[in-house]
Amino acid sequence: MSIESGNESNCLEQSGKCDAVELSILPKERDLGGFSVRRVLPAAKRKMIGPWIFFDHMGPADFPPGEGINVRPHPHINLATVTYLFEGEMFHRDSLGNALAICPGDINLMIAGKGIVHSERQRDEVKRANHHIEGLQLWLALPESDEEMEPEFHHYNASDLPETTVDGVPVKVLIGSAYGVTSPVKAFAETLYVEAHLKQGQSLSLPESAEQRGLYIVDGRLNTNGTELEAYSMTIFHPGQAATVTAEIDTKLVIIGGEPLSPRHLWWNFVSSNQERIKSAKNNWKNGQFPKVPGDETEFIPLPED
Repeated sequence: MSIESGNESNCLEQSGKCDAVELSILPKERDLGGFSVRRVLPAAKRKMIGPWIFFDHMGPADFPPGEGINVRPHPHINLATVTYLFEGEMFHRDSLGNALAICPGDINLMIAGKGIVHSERQRDEVKRANHHIEGLQLWLALPESDEEMEPEFHHYNASDLPETTVDGVPVKVLIGSAYGVTSPVKAFAETLYVEAHLKQGQSLSLPESAEQRGLYIVDGRLNTNGTELEAYSMTIFHPGQAATVTAEIDTKLVIIGGEPLSPRHLWWNFVSSNQERIKSAKNNWKNGQFPKVPGDETEFIPLPED
């Protein structure tokens, strides 16, 4: 997905009451014309959670026939995008020549490295009828030693991702290791990404292995030691402290985290530890020096004005 401007989202922050809670972030919802996006990261008081530097909750959105998502080709550098859908379908194309549909439960990992261009659209077959979409797109900052690596693309089917049950709660480990299972998805820095579905009254203890942890409520409501956590909120927990959440109603959540990285600069779709590298990428995109996306060569998103 492409960011509309180079600035961080205008999120609201509030301190939690629970001792284990460090910060709660409430995202600002953006209407993109029948398609809402809730931007959680980066926030004014918290830029990253582990290596995660960007967090968008897209949808849920319903489209009538003929309408849908059409994100034109745009560039990325020094990061990896992670796309995960709960419902619907997205069609990915990139400058490496990859072209495939992302379906619910799949992980689409695009490692930009020194530079990549991609588009995110919906196929005509999908747009012929009423259709629905909901999902998450996150960006990972790459360790400084990997920022300028050759770009790569990896797609993992839903069946590739390990699932387990923790105290009756179904859990899927999307990236990293948790609850005794390990995902096959490629990672660089220590990374955590978990999905769980709690029925009303069920509880789940957060993994303690990740140095930094954030819990986002996709749908539902939780309670942790007397502190209520509302839908669409991201709760960041103090490192090393045990934390358990209990569902007040049926709840779908994701847990992200991992090891902290050095500070990063973020401008538009560019993330880097080096500000000069972002300036170079801006000039390269403006001057047409990024590679084209095969099958989607005509349109592109122009470089925003500073």
